[in-house]
Amino acid sequence: MTRDQQTSGLPGADSAEQADGLPFHPRALATAHRVARAAALPAGLLGLVGLIGWISGADALKEVLPGIAVAMKANTAVALMALGLSLYVVVRGGARPATLAVSRVAAVLVALLGALTLAEYATGADLGIDELLFVDDTAHQGTGPPGRMAPNTTAALIAAGAGALCAGAPRVPAWVSQVLGLAVGSLGMLRLYGAACAVPALEQFGPYSGMALHTAVALVLLGTALFLARPGEGCAGLLLNAGTTGALGRRLFVTVLIVPPLLGLATLAGEDEGVFGSRLGTALLVCGHVAGFTAVIFATLTVGRRVEVAHGRLEWQVRQNALLQAFMDHTPAVVFIKDLDGRFLAVNTTFEQSMNLPRDQVLGRRDDDVMPSDLARQARAADLAMLAEGRPVQREEQLALPGGPREVLSTLFPLRDASGTPYALCGVVTDITERVAAQREVQRSHRRFLALLESAPDATLITDGDGTVLMANPQVQRLFGRAPGNLVGTDVIGLVPASRRRRHRALLDAYFRLRAPKPTVLDTDLFGLRGDGSEFPVEVSVSSLRSEEETLVVLTVRDITERRRLEAERAERYEQQRRIAYTLQHSLMGEPPRLAHLPCAYRYLASVQDPGVGGDWFDVIPLDERRTGVLIGDVMGRGLEAAAVMGQLRAASHALARTGATPSGLMRALDAFVGDLGDQLVTCVYLVLDQGRHEVTLCSAGHLPVIALPPDGPACRLTSPVGVPLGVNDARYGVPFEEATRPLPPGSALVLYTDGLVERPGTDIEAQVDVLIRTVDTALKGAPVDDPDTLDQAAGRLIRTLIADTDTSDDDVTLLLLGVPGLAAKVPRA
Repeated sequence: MTRDQQTSGLPGADSAEQADGLPFHPRALATAHRVARAAALPAGLLGLVGLIGWISGADALKEVLPGIAVAMKANTAVALMALGLSLYVVVRGGARPATLAVSRVAAVLVALLGALTLAEYATGADLGIDELLFVDDTAHQGTGPPGRMAPNTTAALIAAGAGALCAGAPRVPAWVSQVLGLAVGSLGMLRLYGAACAVPALEQFGPYSGMALHTAVALVLLGTALFLARPGEGCAGLLLNAGTTGALGRRLFVTVLIVPPLLGLATLAGEDEGVFGSRLGTALLVCGHVAGFTAVIFATLTVGRRVEVAHGRLEWQVRQNALLQAFMDHTPAVVFIKDLDGRFLAVNTTFEQSMNLPRDQVLGRRDDDVMPSDLARQARAADLAMLAEGRPVQREEQLALPGGPREVLSTLFPLRDASGTPYALCGVVTDITERVAAQREVQRSHRRFLALLESAPDATLITDGDGTVLMANPQVQRLFGRAPGNLVGTDVIGLVPASRRRRHRALLDAYFRLRAPKPTVLDTDLFGLRGDGSEFPVEVSVSSLRSEEETLVVLTVRDITERRRLEAERAERYEQQRRIAYTLQHSLMGEPPRLAHLPCAYRYLASVQDPGVGGDWFDVIPLDERRTGVLIGDVMGRGLEAAAVMGQLRAASHALARTGATPSGLMRALDAFVGDLGDQLVTCVYLVLDQGRHEVTLCSAGHLPVIALPPDGPACRLTSPVGVPLGVNDARYGVPFEEATRPLPPGSALVLYTDGLVERPGTDIEAQVDVLIRTVDTALKGAPVDDPDTLDQAAGRLIRTLIADTDTSDDDVTLLLLGVPGLAAKVPRA
């Protein structure tokens, strides 16, 4: 029988496990439900007994101890019977909708009865419900109105009715009904403790009627049923789960229920017998509690320590497994572990790549589930052969992998337990396809070697591992002026000028020391020596030739005198063009005017592409003593064409700004200007700073947001409508450019920039703008923004933070920082 089958019909069992994630034994849940049912039904029967007593007039059924104990009121009897049946229906589960509805109505009526009785106590009114069913002939003088339930019974019935409703409502958290159940049970236990300890104050509160003994027993049973109605959830779930918390919680809960009452009874018995006084009894009671709970604490610590040790062992094993998996994943060879039945227990990343399968589709499966059938049969046969031999096996073979046939070196070995019995096997498969191909190529090369050597166009020398020349082709005579036969047996370093031999020898020795040397081309600061003693620059191609006896080194030498001359001329021409282009760029961009009332700092970094010119520009335009125009833009593209368009736009925008054009009007004019140029796309933003009004008006044509740093707040984007880039609008139905005016208090700073500062391949530009904002906040917060040196240092910091290597930047970068001091402090008004 499955767990679901065992717990079917138990409300909340499966959902509790899924919701709380706690492990439960199915038997524990089933037992808890049985206990809940067994508690609900007797509680209802006790109410029925009391009701029969009222019907028949039998005092023994109403009072338990006639003439001595308090009688169960008629309303109490009816309420207990209704609650017991209601909880029994809820706990049993699987009830029909009609039956479930009746149980809920019963719970509501009980809660309502308790609430009305409580209202009678609170207001002193008589609602006529106390003797609605029977005339109370058991009331004694000084016990309150006849037929009225005790105050503690009233409170318990209200809590029990509400708890029964919550227990049957899956959407209500389980802890609600469980806490109410604990309250109900506590009120009942309080009455039983009073009876056991002969403390009448716990039975009767003030001049009101007390709680009957069998009422207290019924309340304890109802509280138990409420607490265990949904055992897989809430507080009950904490006690009943199969983990450590459940074990510790159950021990502590049982101790709390048993130890204090027993110690209290013993103390009271000693005081009643005159063995000791009340003060000594209290002291003994405290000592007993300390001793009892100390014993429980140490017993709990023992369980916790065992759990810690087991957890530590598990963590150690997990770490070992993680280290093993990390080692396997960083191994370039294919590594796998299988059990004796051929199921994969572990594989590394290289295995996944070779099979084109993720790890979760491999683990737990056999070879024929993850490999082609032929390869699976081959692998299983190899595993069985190794297990039969009982020792590691290594061999070279060809495998038909999904990516194509590969030559591999496979190693299989058994994994044994402490007794030496194999429990798994491990395989390490190294791809040696390239090595095998190289060996075959060497064999073919030997056959063609002499013909290729003689026909090679460059001077070729073959040396051993010590640098001794073994062979040389005829082209050596033309390059070095020495006969090939005369070079055999000499040191190849003899072909190098004496002053450079030490470095050449070090390079050659380093190549000789390589474990698997690959062909290499060296052309930096290498020189050869002609027969007449003159030096000349050379390029040397170095490769190795493996034979059965030794490793030979092939040196192919070329005279690159002419190449060096052409490279020097080309470098000189490029540098000249770059200087011209850079001068053009700066002349077109110009220098911002130095305004006393508007200090600024800027940075311009040219792209490493093209000749170092682009379409970035900015301009600071004094409009009057209070107003200043600031413009920054970026022409898409690079090179001289972008720079030329930039120059035209800078001149046009400067002239338009001088006419007093508004930001939106300037954008419309520039958009028409760019549209006439054809196939151009420009982003820009124009600001008009009014330091007299302490505000800024701006309009953006597809440009990145301006960063503002107010004196009393963090740096942020200066929000404004963003229009389309210049050159996009159609003259017939273009998108209008909108401007916005924002406050700009004295002491603020503004940061304008182009996309080269924040745009990087593979990164989110918005995230880079956020980095820029945080850096502005760090660099300028609290700093004097009217100091140009401070702004200049901040500009340098922004460049270093946003651009890791300015020497490799592939886009133009323009950055402008403006400090906005109070105008009155800098320029006196006329």
